[in-house]
Amino acid sequence: MEPTIYTISGSPRGWRVLLGMVIKGLDMKVRYLSLSDDEHKSDSYLEINPRGRVPSLVAGDVVITDSLAILSWLDQQFSELPLFGSSPEEHARIWSATRDATDKLRDGMNSLLLPIFFKGAETANQDLHEAADTVMYELQWLESRLDGQDFMAGDTPTAADAVTYPEIRILARALETHPNLMTELGFVDLDQKFPKGHAWARRIEGLDGFEKSLPVHWSN
Repeated sequence: MEPTIYTISGSPRGWRVLLGMVIKGLDMKVRYLSLSDDEHKSDSYLEINPRGRVPSLVAGDVVITDSLAILSWLDQQFSELPLFGSSPEEHARIWSATRDATDKLRDGMNSLLLPIFFKGAETANQDLHEAADTVMYELQWLESRLDGQDFMAGDTPTAADAVTYPEIRILARALETHPNLMTELGFVDLDQKFPKGHAWARRIEGLDGFEKSLPVHWSN
C-alpha cells in the first residue's frame, strides 16, 4: 500500500515530514485535513491517531503518529540520501541540531506566534516582547551553528533542516501577515542581522521539489 501522510496545511510538524520527503527525493500521497472543519478530530482520523494530532503516516498495517518517528521510518525504508547521517558522529550532530529546533526554537515560536495567529493579538504586550527576545536568541544560536557550513548539521540537508526550516518560514509568514506588530516586536532587517540564516533558507528553498512542501492554503 502506498504510504499516506496525513497533515494540516501549515502545521510545522507536518511540514517537517513533507520537507524530509523533499530532501530524500520522495513523492508520497499527502492527505490534507481541514482545520476549520475539525477533520483531525473526526472519528475516521481518531482511528488513525487517537490524540487527534498531525502528522500521521499510514503504510499498510504501519501507523506512525509522531513527526520525528516518521522521518526515522522514512530513513530506514528508503536508504538513499539519509536524513540522520551515515556515521555515529553525523547521527549525533544531526540529532543535536534537531533537538535544538524541536525544543528551544519550537517553544519560543509557540509563545510568539500562537497569540498572533490564533488569539488575535494586535499589540506588543510584555509577554510577546519576552517571547520575541527568546526567538531572537534562538535565531542567533542558529546563525552561529551555520558558521562554516551550508546546512544545520553539515554541508548537506538533513532532518535538522527539515525540522528547523518550517519554524523560520512561519516566522516570515507572520512578518508578511502582521508587519506592524512584528516590526514593533523588533523583527526588522532579519536578513542583515542573520545573513547566514538567510542564505541557508534560500538554499532550502532551492531544493528540487521544495514547492511541494509549502502550505497549500498559502496559494489560495
